[in-house]
Amino acid sequence: MHILFIGYGKTSARVAKQLFQAGHQITTISRSQKSDDHATHLIQDVQQLDLSRLAPIDWVYVLLSPGQSTPEAYQQTYLDSVAPIVTALAAHPVRRMVVVSSTRVYGQNAGEWIEDTTPLQPPDIQADILLQMEQAYLSAYPERCTIIRPSGIYGSSIARMVKLAHTLTEYPNRHWSNRIHIDDLARFLAQMIHVEHLQESYIVSNGQPQLLHEVVQWFQQQLHLPLLTLTSPYETGKRIRPKRMQDSGFKLQHNDCFQDYLALLQQADVN
Repeated sequence: MHILFIGYGKTSARVAKQLFQAGHQITTISRSQKSDDHATHLIQDVQQLDLSRLAPIDWVYVLLSPGQSTPEAYQQTYLDSVAPIVTALAAHPVRRMVVVSSTRVYGQNAGEWIEDTTPLQPPDIQADILLQMEQAYLSAYPERCTIIRPSGIYGSSIARMVKLAHTLTEYPNRHWSNRIHIDDLARFLAQMIHVEHLQESYIVSNGQPQLLHEVVQWFQQQLHLPLLTLTSPYETGKRIRPKRMQDSGFKLQHNDCFQDYLALLQQADVN
């Protein structure tokens, strides 16, 4: 198959490599030059996308990310790009459109368990924009679109967690956090090619929610830093159960985030 990636960052590169090795033709669209040799890389602005000179495209992955976290950046990156992408693909025999969104569209924030069928409650403007993007693609590609909602992606950097370990002396509540290793996310995205009947959406997470203050305390222990103090038992955040992912038979290779964090600490030799 001819597979197109719109947006080509760390996750896309991992997916593309696996699919190239499986014998597929890969083309990518991004804003900057790419150097890996398992794809044809094109530099284009998605707002002015031109795919007229490409061979027929069978499968599309959309993995865009804004340069900033402002509502304006989300609007431009996620929602304003839908129409140009759909228009540019109109002449292509697209069998499946896979759009990476986020579990941010689930706004539950009191420690609730959520899964794929939990009602969507965008908690802010950015999450509402993501939901509008999802709905736009589902409308444009009925029966041919699958939305992927990853939780927090980890595995390529621990800089943020190390910074929190050094700066936090207390934490205001018991905040549930969820994560998926970047390699597991990439494997799930690549293996979708082989699934005959895909669901409309999948949460992709490791199914092991962690209290954020406990994760930071673990880093503080590893770095021989004073442990932060929890100042309230009040619960926030959500606990994510990726039921459709689990029911699909997909098996995680990274079941213990702390083993992964330890390996990254050792590689970085952070003190």
